[in-house]
Amino acid sequence: MIPEKLRILWSADLYRYEGQCNKKLAVKHLLHDPGYKYTFFMRLCQYLANTDTKLTKPAYILFRVILQHYTYKYGISIDPNTNIGRGFYIGHFGSIVVNPKTVIGKNCNISQNVTIGQANRGKRMGCPIIGDNVYIGPGAKIIGAVHVGNNVAIGANCVVTNDVPDYSVVVGVPGRVISYKGSEGYVNNTV
Repeated sequence: MIPEKLRILWSADLYRYEGQCNKKLAVKHLLHDPGYKYTFFMRLCQYLANTDTKLTKPAYILFRVILQHYTYKYGISIDPNTNIGRGFYIGHFGSIVVNPKTVIGKNCNISQNVTIGQANRGKRMGCPIIGDNVYIGPGAKIIGAVHVGNNVAIGANCVVTNDVPDYSVVVGVPGRVISYKGSEGYVNNTV
């Protein structure tokens, strides 16, 4: 029996890919979609790490090994303890690194070559907090204790080192707001 909390997360993540949920689609994406497969096992490891029964520790070790395999195979490094809201979507796999102290809201899209990392000194020392319905384009970097608002689109290869207000479109190095059209059209099938 799948625990309700885990089932809700898996269903919300799957919904982001297809706009619907069912067992056939779950199997399809587990077999053919590296982003969903990684997210599936990441959520499972997170659940098992926070559940204390006789069976959860051996199961956690097994599924953590599987997750580690996918980390190397797909180039995605997201610790299962990272606080990520439901409806997480990895558009393309490869070179995705997220610091485990990062907080990511619901319905976040992450593309390939994205780094969400910690700053170890300066006024932005710490890790990012990312709001709901955020699109993070290919090659984007979000570094330090910055707050990315809700409904934000971060462009390709953008480097975000300062706070980003809601409904912003941010581009460039360093990132600057160019409009307030937000992530509409980039973040679809939200839950």
